[in-house]
This record gives sequence, C-alpha cells and structure tokens, in this order.
Amino acid sequence: MKTLHLRSHAKINLCLNITGKRKDGYHDLDMIVLPISLHDSLIVSKLATAKDNFVTVDDFSTGIVGHNLATLAIEALQKIYKFNQKFSVFIHKVIPIQAGLGGGSSNAAVTLKAINRLLKLQASDEQLMDIGKTIGSDIPFFIKNVPARCQGIGDIISPITVKNKYFVLIVKPEVGCPTREIYQIADTMELSICNVDKIIEALAIGDDETIADNISNALQAAAISAVPEIQTIIDLLKSYGLKIVQLTGSGSAVFAMSTNKKLLKNIFKKLEDRYHVELAKVLK
Repeated sequence: MKTLHLRSHAKINLCLNITGKRKDGYHDLDMIVLPISLHDSLIVSKLATAKDNFVTVDDFSTGIVGHNLATLAIEALQKIYKFNQKFSVFIHKVIPIQAGLGGGSSNAAVTLKAINRLLKLQASDEQLMDIGKTIGSDIPFFIKNVPARCQGIGDIISPITVKNKYFVLIVKPEVGCPTREIYQIADTMELSICNVDKIIEALAIGDDETIADNISNALQAAAISAVPEIQTIIDLLKSYGLKIVQLTGSGSAVFAMSTNKKLLKNIFKKLEDRYHVELAKVLK
C-alpha cells in the first residue's frame, strides 16, 4: 500500500470549561466534543526517492504550509520510530480556519493514523494520542473521533452516548479567531461554567431542552469581545427558533444543533449569501 485517501472531520464543543492554567502555558479543560461530518480530504502517499516530506494545502488562506500541523505530525512519528521513508500529504480544505472547528488538529490526527497504517508501525490509538498531544491539544480527540468528554489539556478522552440523530448548521463570520489570542482575553475575564455531567446525561436520553438550557463555552465572551459579529449570529439563529446555539471552540464559528434537518436547511438558504455556512450531521 502506497497511498491512502482519508476524511479529516471537524468538531463542535457543546461544553467548554477552563478549570485551570498550567505552567507550560496550556489550560486544563473539561469539554464535551462531538465529531461532525464536515471534513477535509487527505491524500497521504509514500514518496519513492524524495529527501523531504511535502505537505500541500489547496487553500492559500491557511498560511505557511510548513507550519501545518500535518508536517509536525510526520516529524513527531519519525523522531520516535526512526524511519527514513518520506511522505506527501495533500489536503483539500473544506473546514474553515480560525473557526474553532479543529481542522488543523484533525489533519494532524489523520496524518498520524495514515502513516501508522502505511508503515505498519502497529502503534495503538493511545500511543498516537500521546504523540498527538505534544503537537496540539485537540489531536487526541480526533484520533478517537467519537462523541467524548475531553479533560486535562484535551488528552483524557472518555466516550459518551448520543441518542438522537443531530444535524448541525455552522455559521462563520468573515473574521476568524486566533486561538492563543482568545485564551489570553479569557484569562482576564470571569468565565462561564457548564454542567458537563448534566449535558452527558441529557445526550444519552435525548433531552434537548436540558441541553439547550445548560450548554456553555467559557471562551464565548472572549471571542465576542474580539469579533462582535459572533453575538449577532447567535441572536439571529435563536430568532429562527433554534435552541442549541453556541460558539464552538475559540471561534469564530457558531453552531446550531437540531434534530430538524429541514429547518436547518431553510436557515442555511437564508444565510448563505451573508456568511460561510455549512450543514453537517453529528457522527456517532
């Protein structure tokens, strides 16, 4: 096997609590994270004679290719497993950047899994997660890619049950949110707290009212202070009758989650000329 064609999924955060700040600069978190069907596409190939790895992205807005987390993923595996094989990774971007949807981390996780398969390294998910967390805190979640409670810096993954079939409308303003900047702003603010256990119970029994009443993202106020249009989008989605509406991650994308796909499709059509919008489903 020389080439793999793989999907690299996005995520949304139903809950995001900041429980502390570590000496290494990372924050301790307690989150509920759901993978969604929105995805980038990766082609990972062995190179026959190349002296370097090549990571290419077809979206110039992502910036310097060498800084893509997929590049760091290859280098981290090489350092541990001491292989000489070089790879090319082509990334067709669909997940918007600086959105809080985890696109870069997902790309890195899929790259780790692809090389593990192509070289038959036989690394376990747990080993790949340990490597991934040295690159980015969302990467361990994407190694598993199932609904989960994520704790620590995001590296302690506990799968959870989601009863209902949910669809997700993603709405992103033109301006993105740099993750580091949003966390720095949040460090100066009083933070909201989400009852994670209550949301987990509600997801398991399909209690959407409890989910709507209890979701919270500790970074939402900070993101709104940086990009006020986020609040406009939240208010707009709620005005259409949607209840489960929130910023995902550090933003700037906002999601609305519902079992009513038809309603989300209608709202999609109303907003597609004003914002970057995507319609997806929650993966189980």
